[in-house]
Amino acid sequence: MPPRKKILSDLSPNMSERLPLLVANHKENDSLEEVISWVDEIAESAQRFDGTIIFCPSYPFLAVVYQKISHDGINIKLGSQDISRFERGNHTGEVAASQIADIVKFVIIGHSERRTLLKEDDDVLKEKVKRAKEAGLEPIFCVQNEQTPIPDNVEIVAYEPVFAIGTGNPDTPENVKVVAQKLRARGQYTILYGGSVSAENVKSFVVDNVQGVLVGATNSLDPQKFIGILEALK
Repeated sequence: MPPRKKILSDLSPNMSERLPLLVANHKENDSLEEVISWVDEIAESAQRFDGTIIFCPSYPFLAVVYQKISHDGINIKLGSQDISRFERGNHTGEVAASQIADIVKFVIIGHSERRTLLKEDDDVLKEKVKRAKEAGLEPIFCVQNEQTPIPDNVEIVAYEPVFAIGTGNPDTPENVKVVAQKLRARGQYTILYGGSVSAENVKSFVVDNVQGVLVGATNSLDPQKFIGILEALK
């Protein structure tokens, strides 16, 4: 059998993670039973994936999923959908980066839904990046365009145009390429694209400066749809 043609170099220039990066953001969805079933269903395809799969379920499920993927040796890494801007203390309802640093390696920061619905501004996001790095977590920092401010010490940047999130109307591969070039001119980032990513279009995005995708609920909650994306990137 001839060697597989690689889409990208094996390793991220910034990290030890193998490329491409494939992030599943389940948002505020699923029960514990559904999350465990999801992991079971994608496990076989995950074992054959040469890149890095980062699964971001809701907070209550992180510890159980960590135990499962560790015990079963599943090729999945865990990420959090958010962290507090504060360190541990009297902040009811918040979760500090240091509290989950033993079970997750990544954290999504700056998603447009939190910017819009929860009014997170650049100062809040800068504090979250600081807390993540202090705890040894790798931020996946979301930007809406090439002008979005990016805090210091960010290594993974996810371009997610607002009009493409959950709409079924992704950005064009040509524009994603232009935005990625402009982001790369600002720093040596590992760049992801997010916004209506599917099995049918993912390979058109993961080229040149784009080294992975952030997949939202529409195509990551259904394990078969997510497997389709995973298989398309092999």
